[in-house]
Amino acid sequence: MDDLPELLGTADIVASFLPSSPATRGLADASFFDACAPDAIFANGGRGDLVDSPALIAALESGHLAGAALDVTDPEPLPPDSPLWDAPGILITPHVSGGFHLPAVLDNITDIAAENIGHLRAGEPIRNAVAR
Repeated sequence: MDDLPELLGTADIVASFLPSSPATRGLADASFFDACAPDAIFANGGRGDLVDSPALIAALESGHLAGAALDVTDPEPLPPDSPLWDAPGILITPHVSGGFHLPAVLDNITDIAAENIGHLRAGEPIRNAVAR
């Protein structure tokens, strides 16, 4: 962890899958994002409380970060009025990382994806679309 600020500046993509703990809560703050290489991409699939959302938004809005991908947020689910939804260069997914605990989950996701590909090819609306 002592070397983290130096290492952040060398990475094109910073991906975190850290657990929530007193040492990780708020770890991705303004100084964390400032230490990232310009045009880096930040991804978080661990725990939402790792990220200081206002600091992430500021890093995206300033253009310091090229983008971000969040599979977890704090709070979760992310409220419709959260400013994260409108941050430039952000991709927010519905907490799907971490594997599939039940075979039926993978089957359902695969079935919906295949169905949606068919809808897209036919120019039809897709199932479970999220639009803001």
